[in-house]
Amino acid sequence: MKQLLRFAWLEAQCCLFAVLFFAGLAVVRVVPMPINTADALLIWSLAVTLVLWLVRWETGREVAVILGFHLVGLALELYKVEQSSWSYPDTGWATVGGVPLYSGFMYAAVGSYVCQAWRRFDLRITNYRLRSTATVAALIYLNFFTHHVTVDVRVPLALALLVVTWRTWVHFTVGERRYAMPLALSFVLIGFFLWLAENAATLLRAWQYPNQESVWTLVHAAKLGSWSLLVVVSIVLVAGVKAFEGRLYGTAEDRTVTRGGRQGRPVDAPSAAEEPVPAS
Repeated sequence: MKQLLRFAWLEAQCCLFAVLFFAGLAVVRVVPMPINTADALLIWSLAVTLVLWLVRWETGREVAVILGFHLVGLALELYKVEQSSWSYPDTGWATVGGVPLYSGFMYAAVGSYVCQAWRRFDLRITNYRLRSTATVAALIYLNFFTHHVTVDVRVPLALALLVVTWRTWVHFTVGERRYAMPLALSFVLIGFFLWLAENAATLLRAWQYPNQESVWTLVHAAKLGSWSLLVVVSIVLVAGVKAFEGRLYGTAEDRTVTRGGRQGRPVDAPSAAEEPVPAS
């Protein structure tokens, strides 16, 4: 029980950016604003990002990752809204193509969570094929665009993801104990909680699907799979930064045994002499 409480407390800290975003979303819905609610939410999101950086909750490099994922998400939003996949009931001055700019911060919250989790849980990955996983992640992201005009290949891509991460484990620390779980399972678990967050966001009318325009309904469970795949993109982005910092691959102890199975060096991992030196 103590370990569970420690785990929950660490998770709560990792979700601070997302919690503050949803707090702002709730406030602009119930408190009269002198400006459009979409613009107010953008100002709030920028302020949260700045404050978390100033108090050193987020490092400068983590803020860069968050903003990078903001742009990745915003590009997806612009295309999806144009395709009428969903819409935004409130738009203000800071809107491009029917997409308020605060929308990218919903994706940035995912990037913030991954960055925080990496640091607070001391995450390391064993048997991680950096180039192979990044390639599949890029194809997954591309498929979010191309499936509107050609064949949807998300299922084959999900299977490809399972292949390249079949023996990939993520190691994390809670208290004084070290744990491990399959990386692919973490995609599903994070995707599930993002699906729950999406239901809360649509209830607060951050955006809405066509079937939610007249009355709110539960987001279709199929979106859980979409979120699980999108999580891959965020983790690959953060993993690229951690590889540069020399904080990606597991320790010798992590590599030796994972749930009773002997671990070898990842195929795409550099040798010990080639691993990047942590930035000062």
